[in-house]
Parts: sequence; structure tokens; C-alpha cells
Amino acid sequence: MIIRTENAEFIRSAAKRSDFPSDGKPQIVMAGRSNVGKSSMINCLLNRKSMARVSSEPGKTANINLFLIDKTMYLVDLPGYGYAKVSQNERERWGVLMGEYFEHSGDICLGILITDIRHAPTESDITMAGLYEHYKIPYIVVMNKADKLNKTELSKSEETARESFKNNSPLSFITFSALKRTGRNEVLNAIFAALGEG
Repeated sequence: MIIRTENAEFIRSAAKRSDFPSDGKPQIVMAGRSNVGKSSMINCLLNRKSMARVSSEPGKTANINLFLIDKTMYLVDLPGYGYAKVSQNERERWGVLMGEYFEHSGDICLGILITDIRHAPTESDITMAGLYEHYKIPYIVVMNKADKLNKTELSKSEETARESFKNNSPLSFITFSALKRTGRNEVLNAIFAALGEG
């Protein structure tokens, strides 16, 4: 079966457990720091210009956004983490929401951990990797914004990222640029493989 990723629809913004998918369809989870380019990456993967809203202000994804792809699978956009200007209460709400999602969603088949290739992975990124591993979710690390660096800088940054996750167990590292569409096929192949389509 061929999954047409451009055949996508926004389902809802989940703010509580009852909003989570419960129809047994597989779920692909995307997580990353605020302002890491998650929305642009989603739009690139889906071949859509504005399926996910791109905000100039970090921390705007306050709930768990659900996209249904080709009536077959969900792409799940978690709230961005690590943004200092978000209140402590809001960060705690996000934490509870994400915890409930991981605890009660048994249909997650792949996690995508998005980092900014221009910077070393943060403590929050390492914590997110640990969360995937705690729930036994296979995951890939996608190093976004590759168009911002030259070839030498890319090589050095990729090495830094791999070193940062040396105590973790991602399936692979993929260099990505939504602008140049670098890494798009590699990420889609990882998704299809997780779905048993690869």
C-alpha cells in the first residue's frame, strides 16, 4: 500500500486524554524544542504550504496537534519544549499532557526527535530521547535547519550531535532542511519502515 502523505487533514488540537486518537491507527510522534522548525518540517513532509502553522513566536503549540495522513496514520505534533518565556504553570500542563499521551497511546510506532543542527543538542533534547526510550518507542534524530551551515560546519555539527546522544539509542541521524527539502525522503522512508511499508 502506498501512503499519500499530501492527503493530510488537521483533526484537532488535543488538550486532554479523551482527545487522543483511539481508533488503532499507527501514530508517528514529532518532538523538539520550541522554534526548532517543527511546523516547517511537517509542511515539507506533507508537501503542503500551511498544514501546520508556522509561528514567529516560540511556544505557540500549546496542545498536541493531530494530523490524519491518507486516512491511514496520524502525525502527532507535540508541544515544543524548553522555551523560557512560557509560564511555569503552562510548562507543567504541557508535561502532564505529554505524560498522559505517552502513557495511554499504545499505537505509537515511531518517534521523531528534531534538533537544531546549528547548536549542540540540549539537556531537554537528551531528556526527550530518554522519554522515547522509557516508553520503548523507536525513534530517529532529525537535525533540522541544515541550510544554515556550510559543508564543513555540517560535518562538525553532525559529529557533535552523535556524541551528545552516545548514551542513547536512536535508530538513525538524518540531516534535514525544509527549505531545500534535504533529508525529506530519508525521514519518509523511516516512517514507512516503521509502518511496515518500507
